[in-house]
Amino acid sequence: MYRRTFLRSTGAVGAIGGLAGCLGSVGLGDSNPDVALGEPDREFESSDVPYPAWGEQIPDVTVPAPVDSREIRLRDIETPSLLTFFYSHCRTVCPVLISTQRNIQAHAQNNGYSDAVSFFPTTFDPARDTSERLRTYADDMNVNADHENWHFLRPASKERAKAVVQDQFGVAFQRTEPEDMDMYMFTHSALTLLVNADGFVERAYRSKSPDEETIISDLKTVRNA
Repeated sequence: MYRRTFLRSTGAVGAIGGLAGCLGSVGLGDSNPDVALGEPDREFESSDVPYPAWGEQIPDVTVPAPVDSREIRLRDIETPSLLTFFYSHCRTVCPVLISTQRNIQAHAQNNGYSDAVSFFPTTFDPARDTSERLRTYADDMNVNADHENWHFLRPASKERAKAVVQDQFGVAFQRTEPEDMDMYMFTHSALTLLVNADGFVERAYRSKSPDEETIISDLKTVRNA
């Protein structure tokens, strides 16, 4: 089943980014038995947006993890997790998103809960983001990709990337150069999801520069629930 897709055009990429910042804090009196965090302060319902939002279950997808030489079904993850979407040749938004996840991974290692959180950065550029490229990228970004909690995900083809990243997770992306150019780039929206161990979205952070302290605090609440 495809996610809601009211933001599909090139212009929609920028429009999606305009939703950033509608997160807020735990709302007193808000309740959902599937999540630990209260409903965020926002002007829309989860069902109104194209990405999995608060209280919704993530799509039931299985994606290859090439560095690990295996496939991962996201609904089978048994710890709280952070998902984000990127491509390794990006020079603007993606390094910030990956750095945020890297810093939270380091915080988990330094504070004794590295086994209680998982990270799933998912590329939408499988043509260039091979296993070897992702290993090099991890080194460049100072990511501990060998830790059991870090898994680069890579859909098997550009068609599968569209089906998973855009159609299922609502992250719009579009190539900005002709198909025959090797150094093409993408325009794309930004999304980081905090998902609990039952596969339900606790928070959808729409910022191109997510606040690490907020995520760490939210993650602590989810871990301790």
